[in-house]
Amino acid sequence: MLDFTSLRNNDTTLSELVSDLTKDDLRDLTHEMINRVLELIAGCLDEDVTFEPSDPEAHDPYAERVEDVDLAWNLGHVIAHITASSEESAFLAAELARGVEFHGRSRYEVPWQRMTTIEGCRKRLEESRRMRLASLELWPDEPHLDLEIEAWPGGPVVNAVGRFVLGLSHADSHLGQIEEIAQQAKAART
Repeated sequence: MLDFTSLRNNDTTLSELVSDLTKDDLRDLTHEMINRVLELIAGCLDEDVTFEPSDPEAHDPYAERVEDVDLAWNLGHVIAHITASSEESAFLAAELARGVEFHGRSRYEVPWQRMTTIEGCRKRLEESRRMRLASLELWPDEPHLDLEIEAWPGGPVVNAVGRFVLGLSHADSHLGQIEEIAQQAKAART
């Protein structure tokens, strides 16, 4: 997997981190990320998916409902979130690779309240893997890697490769959270 530490510490730029990556690398990195999340939830049961963890730092200023702003995310919530974010990045990357200027977000997030079983989490991860890999097949043989956009206002300037990797970076930033939730849930069972 890519090590995002130097990026998060501002020791390197996203452009520098992804400069040598190919479409095949993006495919491999997608497999690695999904496999890592599956490893982290391997011993989980259905009750662990909806377990309410302790997270005193929980704060989501983008929550749709005001009562969810300080909600500690459960496993189902995090998996719904990271798959949606990675898929959005993958589909925006495909448009950039095809030479299409950015025209808005491309996001759908499975309602986390529906994520109630460990099998449902695994299926969501596998569905996301399939969708992200399929998005790479939309890239032309000669992608428009010279087309760059600001990922969000004040965010990094990225091409298609960078846009795709932003989804992986976001998922990577939640791996520790997934591990912590799984550990808390398992401990609560014993």
